[in-house]
Amino acid sequence: MMERIEAYALTTFGKDFIYCDDKEKYIALVKALMEDIIPKWNASLKKHEDEKKAYYLSAEYLMGRALSNNLINMNIQSEVKELLEEWGIDYNRIEEAEEDAGLGNGGLGRLAACFLDSAATLNYPLMGYGIRYEYGIFRQKFEDGFQVEEGDDWLKLGDPWSIRKDKEKVLVSFADGDVLAVPYDTPIIGYGGGTINTLRLWQAEAIDPFDLDEFNKQNYDLSVKEKNKAETISKVLYPNDTKDEGKILRLKQQYFFASASLQDLVKKHLDKYNTLDNFHQLHAIQLNDTHPTVAIPELMRILTKVYNMDWDKSWNIVVNTFAYTNHTIMQEALERWPVRIFKSLLPEIYEIVEKINRNLVEELERKGIPYEEIEELKIIEKDNIKMAYLAIYGTHSTNGVAKVHSDILAKRELNNWYKVYPERFNNKTNGITQRRWLLKANPELSELITELLGSKTWITNLEELKRLESYKDDEEVLKRFLDIKQTKKNQLAEYIRIQEGIDIDPYSIFDIQIKRFHEYKRQLLNAFHVLDLYYRLKDNPDLDIVNRTFIFGGKAAPGYDRAKGIIKYINEIKELINNDKDIDGKIKVVFVTNYGVSYGEKLFSAADISEQISTAGKEASGTGNMKFMLNGTPTIGTLDGANIEIVEEAGEENNFIFGLKVEDIERIKSTYDPKEYYEKTEGLKRVVDSLVDGSFGDGGNGIFKELHDSILKGASWHRPDAYYLMKDFDSYRKAQQRVNDAYMDRISWAQKCWVNMANAGRFSSDRTIEQYAKEIWGIGN
Repeated sequence: MMERIEAYALTTFGKDFIYCDDKEKYIALVKALMEDIIPKWNASLKKHEDEKKAYYLSAEYLMGRALSNNLINMNIQSEVKELLEEWGIDYNRIEEAEEDAGLGNGGLGRLAACFLDSAATLNYPLMGYGIRYEYGIFRQKFEDGFQVEEGDDWLKLGDPWSIRKDKEKVLVSFADGDVLAVPYDTPIIGYGGGTINTLRLWQAEAIDPFDLDEFNKQNYDLSVKEKNKAETISKVLYPNDTKDEGKILRLKQQYFFASASLQDLVKKHLDKYNTLDNFHQLHAIQLNDTHPTVAIPELMRILTKVYNMDWDKSWNIVVNTFAYTNHTIMQEALERWPVRIFKSLLPEIYEIVEKINRNLVEELERKGIPYEEIEELKIIEKDNIKMAYLAIYGTHSTNGVAKVHSDILAKRELNNWYKVYPERFNNKTNGITQRRWLLKANPELSELITELLGSKTWITNLEELKRLESYKDDEEVLKRFLDIKQTKKNQLAEYIRIQEGIDIDPYSIFDIQIKRFHEYKRQLLNAFHVLDLYYRLKDNPDLDIVNRTFIFGGKAAPGYDRAKGIIKYINEIKELINNDKDIDGKIKVVFVTNYGVSYGEKLFSAADISEQISTAGKEASGTGNMKFMLNGTPTIGTLDGANIEIVEEAGEENNFIFGLKVEDIERIKSTYDPKEYYEKTEGLKRVVDSLVDGSFGDGGNGIFKELHDSILKGASWHRPDAYYLMKDFDSYRKAQQRVNDAYMDRISWAQKCWVNMANAGRFSSDRTIEQYAKEIWGIGN
């Protein structure tokens, strides 16, 4: 191995390994590792050759760093560390040199990554398809408290884990020209290394990238016009789509990877079987939300137009091939495409969607569905194409991602569809992989778990953790757990000092909310409580509280001004509190910069309390809540998403539940007046009015007034306080007081933490993948 590493350093960077910088060392090491991985990868793919396989189509994959995860899964991490030590090289520095792959942003992308890990670990043939974005959504930094987006150039020095398969490129056609889709394959290594699956990502390239004639005419921009136009498709994850140009690019991205993936599958299938009649018997394709839904009419195009198959026969193949995962409860957030954009870019696909819509109407008429209900079920309606409706009609399975989410879909949001196709609706509660979120992120706790259980079987069977519940009254074990938690807190405090320049008290309560910024996730409610606590401390310096560090992290979409305003507001609060010497460090606020998987590994393992405070009925599932739970962190949260199932497993007495429930909101929403609570709830008016009374500045852009109006008057697309911050504030504050009081009894607190961890087994993505494999895809034994 040493000779190989040295050879790659010399041939790649022209110098001895020892003289390479950390990033160069990382690349040379991975290239050497790939020599061992590739033969095993090829052998693994061969063993599943004649089986039915599953394929995951997702617009994003939030993979995180690959080096340590792959070394752990191959059981060679200690061997590689020892090898590097012989050179006098710190493995941790090489690990830190790896960029987080810029392929995902939120829970949807992280779920996709966990699923790939679990499938490989459980020996299921699951291949991922997506886009090889040159830049991630963006690299976040702050200027005067405002989020500023910079290009996330994660591929600057290439990606040593991926292999370009130039001979397997395909042509993707749009009304404004054709582009090439070039595949890059990345190994997905299951724990134990027995199965290595593939993540195939498509890069967009021009057919003729350089026009020499134009160049010789000195029209230099024109000479590379086609190259630039094509490469824009795979340039950035989730481009801003506030204008038509952005919407067109997003639709191009979706069709680009859906079409390329299906062409790839169809070609390989025909090479082996010489017929498409059995395509659905050998391929199960999961649509991860609506982004890849255009794959449904695209497969119809391939079957009927390219291979001249009968429409009804083709439709049967399509429906039995595809399944759809819904990640969105809110009707208003379900993806729609304006007909004018869709038709102008994909005219042939639009014709197919029109025919699918006509067939739907005819089918509903045959079922005796009333005209008014048919109008509500149409895929094309009011000059919009409803992609979720296309996804439900064009698949055999529609699943939610938590029990409450699936129930809301069936009983309320998609009830009209449920009544027509009840057999298609099901639930698959999300999960996370314990290999990354415990074994890798928290080796100290992992060692204790292995010691107490007497084996490592929990790494592939997380239900084993349930046996740890017998230690919940063992003070010696609980003290060891608290010592490990303190170690993780010390590590995070040091990392925050280096990264953010903020000193925090490692013995304070680490109160953490890390997730994508959205109004329904209610980071603003958290901010209001922080400010209220600050004001109460100012009024009463002797207030009896445990020191608290409030840690926020997450990105707001570039075009989501209100979410960006909340980030600015939190940073304003941070500056006020952290610079007030009178507070004497009793509370501190941190906004971690550019939150992603690698930062998350440090945050989840060090947290004392997990903020899961979304408006009840709005969060589909959440997986951050599961990562906190797995690391022994109680939840402060509403009965929303997977919080409900977490409480079922670990007990409400070991968590801190507050606020309105789904049924409460249904009961009060028609008469709800936020001003009633704004006026009467002690201290609330003061914190809400800080948005507009000059306490904080928004740079003159008016976003704080917009936030204030959105609560008390309603603004743009929603009614006043659509997310019930005013109603839930007092309940939330009381729950936070319960956290403070419970934390003072260290052994009792440790018991709550321990019981949460011991009951996290249900939330392994291994369990979720087993359910998909058996109940939806029909793969494996």
